[in-house]
Amino acid sequence: MSEETKEQIIEEEIKQEETTCDSTEETVEKEESLEEKVARLEQQLKDSEDKYYRVHADFENIKKRLEKEKYQAIDFASEKFAKDLLAPIDSLEMALHSANAQLDAADLLVKLKEGIELTVKNFNTAFEKHNITKVETDGEFDPNVHNAVMKVDSENHETGQIVQELQKGYLLKDRLIRPAMVSISN
Repeated sequence: MSEETKEQIIEEEIKQEETTCDSTEETVEKEESLEEKVARLEQQLKDSEDKYYRVHADFENIKKRLEKEKYQAIDFASEKFAKDLLAPIDSLEMALHSANAQLDAADLLVKLKEGIELTVKNFNTAFEKHNITKVETDGEFDPNVHNAVMKVDSENHETGQIVQELQKGYLLKDRLIRPAMVSISN
């Protein structure tokens, strides 16, 4: 073998070793980049889990707050109505106090009547504010809103007509609170 051939063989071996070293380095770089990629993905997963747990905790807190507010709304739903009933109770208390006044019987009776009329007016005002209306008892008997407790003979009314209202009935908007107690003609 000639010197040139030996040198060529040596050069080729060196090139192969360099190529092998380069591919080994590339493999190491690829492995490092894969490790980095896995680490990055694990961090993203951890961040996503953390974000999920925070959102879930916020949702649970909102749910609890809304539940609490719902029960408070139910508990205090009649607060406005209760406030509107304070005026009639005040009128009744004033009527009771006037009964203790040093007046003769006729004047006392007049004052008590005025107090009762004022109280009824205050109740009707409170009912109007809250859409509570009286059940009409003029005309035909309606079993949906009337409760017939007796039948009476009446020359002035046709059969099935309401003769007398014994107790008022009331509606809250369109819902019956209490039917009107009536007597109807035979």
